[in-house]
Amino acid sequence: MRYLKTSEAATILEISPNTLRAWERRFGFPKPQRSPGGHRSYTHGEVVALREALRGGLSISSAVPRARAGVAADTDSLVRALLAYDAVRSDCAIETALALRSVERSVEEVLLPALELIVGRSGAESAAWAFSARWAVDWLRRARRLAQPGVSPVSILLGDASRGELDLDAPYIRALELFCVRAGVRVLRLSAQAVNGIGDAAAVHRPNLVVLAGSQGNDDTVARWAWGVGRSVGPRPVALYRRTTSRVCPAVLPSAPGDAQLRLLELVDAAIPARVRQLAL
Repeated sequence: MRYLKTSEAATILEISPNTLRAWERRFGFPKPQRSPGGHRSYTHGEVVALREALRGGLSISSAVPRARAGVAADTDSLVRALLAYDAVRSDCAIETALALRSVERSVEEVLLPALELIVGRSGAESAAWAFSARWAVDWLRRARRLAQPGVSPVSILLGDASRGELDLDAPYIRALELFCVRAGVRVLRLSAQAVNGIGDAAAVHRPNLVVLAGSQGNDDTVARWAWGVGRSVGPRPVALYRRTTSRVCPAVLPSAPGDAQLRLLELVDAAIPARVRQLAL
């Protein structure tokens, strides 16, 4: 994906950087990524879509919805490809989305909404959903393999408590794993049913945080994971994802994988003593 600095995006749109920032504040479009230093970078596709809408003679207030509609068409394209049981077309649809967005935004704005639409229309026991769910998990797995290995000192042990391939939680869990890895976090994902020997896995991986994701299992599952990890490497914070609050663990991550990834990093940061953080730096 091609990113543009503020000055480059402003040049393409033939406006000043100040005007571009004003449009962003007022309309939320084009929506920039932020670097760790707070610098903006815009996706080339969104900037070009807005430029073409403006060249059609529209005012900025009319051009933004037109450009957004063009971007939203990617979700419809993916839905149509999935309902046609066409994996190649589905791959092309998500690649088109990636030309306009980051991986994270493509997942949250195109892939997951498309899955929600299909399971809502066809049902979780339909052939259309079975094909779509398998394609989505396979694509997220491929994206995970292409991501750089974790480089930060943060480590997550992720218990997959989805009900299997046809569970809508499954792609959300894979998305959270992908987002964490792309943020440099080391992630070990295991089935939540794999309780025996979880202490051995924790001793090797040494997680800063344990996440139980998906609605399969009960409070006993959460407690056994927390106990097994704590017995091996000491108490660790435990958070839930895509499951309701329990008496064992009140910390629940947001449903959107991007928000969940940010929240779990906050939980890790709060759990690590300042002295340890300084040593890590």
